[in-house]
This record gives sequence, C-alpha cells and structure tokens, in this order.
Amino acid sequence: MKFGKRLKQQIEESLPAWRDKFLSYKELKKLVRQISSAKSCVEYGKADAEAEFVHLLNNEIDKFNVFFMEQEEDFIIRHKELQQRIKRVTETWGPNGTKPSEAEYKDEMAKIRKDIVNFHGEMVLLVNYSNINYTGLAKILKKYDKRTGGLLRLPFIQKVLQQPFFITDLVSKLVKECENTIDEVFPVEQEDEEEIVKEQREAITVAGKGIFRNTVAALLSMQEIRRGSSTYGHFSLPPMDLPDSDLIHSFQLNSPIPIV
Repeated sequence: MKFGKRLKQQIEESLPAWRDKFLSYKELKKLVRQISSAKSCVEYGKADAEAEFVHLLNNEIDKFNVFFMEQEEDFIIRHKELQQRIKRVTETWGPNGTKPSEAEYKDEMAKIRKDIVNFHGEMVLLVNYSNINYTGLAKILKKYDKRTGGLLRLPFIQKVLQQPFFITDLVSKLVKECENTIDEVFPVEQEDEEEIVKEQREAITVAGKGIFRNTVAALLSMQEIRRGSSTYGHFSLPPMDLPDSDLIHSFQLNSPIPIV
C-alpha cells in the first residue's frame, strides 16, 4: 500500500478529534511537484523554494508537538486519577474497606476496568500517531531530495529525532503500567470470564467509535511500518519484533476480540 493511502486509512481509523492533527502529506507532495518543475525553479529560485518547503515542514512539526504534548499531559493526569479511583474504591467498598460492599465494589471496579481499556487504547493510538507522522516526514523528504537534488533529508530527520512528538518513552511506560494494572487489579477468573467478555465488549466503544478496533488497526500499522525489509535503512523506525511484542501479546491475552 502506498504511504498516502496508508495515512488516509490511519486518519479515518483514528479518533475524530485527532483527524486534523496528522501530516498534510498530500499538500506537501503537491508542493514537491511544483518545486521540482522547471517553471517553479525559474520563477522562485531553488533557495526560495527550499525555504518555503522547510517552512511548511516546520509548521507541521509544531502541530505534531503541540498535539502530542497536550495528549501526553492529559494521559499523565488520567493515569493518576485511575490509580486514585482504584485506591478509593478499594478502601471504601473492598473487603477491608470502611464500608465493605461486594455489590458496590464490583460495580465500581467494572466501571474503572472499562475506562482503563479505553485509556490503554488511546495511548497506543498516540504511539501510532508518532510513528505514522515520522514515517510521512521521512518519505516526503526523500521525495524532495530525489526530485530536486536537494540534501534536506539527513539534517532535517536528525532534528526530528529530538522533537517531543517523536519521543514516546513516557507514553510507552504508561501503556506498560496500564497493562500491569489490568493484570494485577483485574485478574480474570474462569467463572467470570463470560461476564467480563461482555463488559469489555461494551467498554471498547467511545462515542459510537470502536476504540479497540482502532487500536488493533494502529498496532498492525506499526507492525508494517517497523518491519525490517529490503528498504529498511537509517531513516526507518526500529522493528518491534511483532507479533510477539508486549502490546500485541497483551491484546491477544486480555481482549475478547482476537487479532486476525
């Protein structure tokens, strides 16, 4: 699949509020064609054309950074709130709580479990957001250098590697902590499996949009983008060694919907 179509698909499968935050790949590709034409080179000059292209790329990076950092900050807050909710429910309605109530405890923990499933999915989508936009930048820079004879790709990518939107360590850590919470706080008992499957199927829908489906699509996209191939090189994202990565493994074990 060509990258333009892959990006369009990813945008369609992302959360509605995120859709205008992705790389404007089509517009940048159109500009590359214009710059590489003989008419543009004569009219604007190569230096001016390159400056315009770099200006647009920098605007895109600023867009990525602002959105990514806003989401990251929100995730940190939500992670703390979820941990506090678990503690509060356990201390109030748990077996050793101030007001022990099996019914209240089970009901409140079921709500928290649903929120954690959705939260986990959104964080995976953000990691994919970083991957797909980085890949788009690398590809459009490759097209620019190839069509214009420029040498922008290497210095620009070196700059991109230092940008907040590219550094996903914190979000990945939160993803892992979220998975650990699911394993530790919500162990699946065999007799409750059918009920939990039903609850999780309900939990994976946000505003009519299947976040679990979107998350699986994002994971498969990351698998494709990061997979080593004959075209793997300096500008490629490191392979995730899928399908045995922690994220895929977690979904296969804990989800009611198989990844096929």
